[in-house]
Amino acid sequence: MENTTVSKRKLLTIAGTGWMFDAMDVGILSFIIVALQKDWGLTPQQMGWIGSVNSIGMAVGALVFGLLADKIGRKHVFMITILLFSIGSGLSAFTTTLSLFLVLRFLIGMGLGGELPVASTLVSESVAAHERGRIVVLLESFWAGGWLIGALISFFVIPSYGWESALLISAVPALYSLVLRFKLPDSPRFEKVKAVKKVSVLQNMRAVFAKGYTKRTVMLWILWFCVVFSYYGMFLWLPSVMVMKGFSMIKSFEYVVIMTLAQLPGYFSAAWLIERMGRKFVLVTYLLGTALSAYFFGTAESLTLLIVCGALLSFFNLGAWGALYAYTPEQYPTEIRSTGAGMAASFGRIGGVLGPLLIGSLVTKGVAIPTIFMIFCIAIVVGVLSVIFLGEETKQRQLA
Repeated sequence: MENTTVSKRKLLTIAGTGWMFDAMDVGILSFIIVALQKDWGLTPQQMGWIGSVNSIGMAVGALVFGLLADKIGRKHVFMITILLFSIGSGLSAFTTTLSLFLVLRFLIGMGLGGELPVASTLVSESVAAHERGRIVVLLESFWAGGWLIGALISFFVIPSYGWESALLISAVPALYSLVLRFKLPDSPRFEKVKAVKKVSVLQNMRAVFAKGYTKRTVMLWILWFCVVFSYYGMFLWLPSVMVMKGFSMIKSFEYVVIMTLAQLPGYFSAAWLIERMGRKFVLVTYLLGTALSAYFFGTAESLTLLIVCGALLSFFNLGAWGALYAYTPEQYPTEIRSTGAGMAASFGRIGGVLGPLLIGSLVTKGVAIPTIFMIFCIAIVVGVLSVIFLGEETKQRQLA
């Protein structure tokens, strides 16, 4: 018989570990793109397609698995998505062509994109209102740990043993699904709703745009698009941008690892502020900090300024991500919460498709790095305006 309750600390650890594995895969990918460019002689457009196909898969996965989570439960979908991206990562280590690598990245992306909104919904529905925001931001902080692990694996493994070995390591999380099967209960709110209300997938999708939710949905879709567009455009290309600025692959990996360390204080500071100052305050403040950091990173010439601005970029951007994942599930009632969160994340992933492709295209045309990063600054400001004018404060509000 499965456990039906779990302490918030245990819940955070179990769900956060799955989140960490997700981040580890994305972190490794940003370094593998650099290695593949050297091994396979990829063009900037082909490098951009690797990140974009991953985001296309994430868009599909967020939508499909978000809908599925409102039908079969958060826990089961969480397990399925981890298996999907872990097995896909292991198989991609054996590819010898870009085409097959892209097919597997699509499947991996489906798992990655499905796992994140489902995990945040599960945790949101399992903790009290007065600490829900803080706990979900702490859940998101596992992303920094995973990205750092991915960066360290890339730094120590890829130069000596090849990118294939790094991908084989990223298949290990498949075993974690066994832990989820026996240690993680499903959302208590979902179990109650499941027992009394049966609705179709199409009804759930329509309900996201029903009266009372339309403004929230429009705000989330704009916000998600802008945040994902800028994040995947900047961070998947971060090691590559360092190489373009004249550093060797080894040195670029080393500097990105240093920048990644700033993600953790970004999350922890956002977790501390979110229940004191509110979701809107944290989102607006940290996104504006991201925009300023991106501008100065793009224009930086000295190594010191690059590392400082890169660290600030990590600090503010990942803190904003934590607030975004806390804010999103709070916009909808339980019966459509995963559907609403999944659809917002899915629309946002379109930005994740366009961001890497845009950089690849602009680099090929000889557009300067400062100009490229200015585009991301503008996108982030648009996201800020959507929160200010369309967003409602949900601090300590009981879930519907």
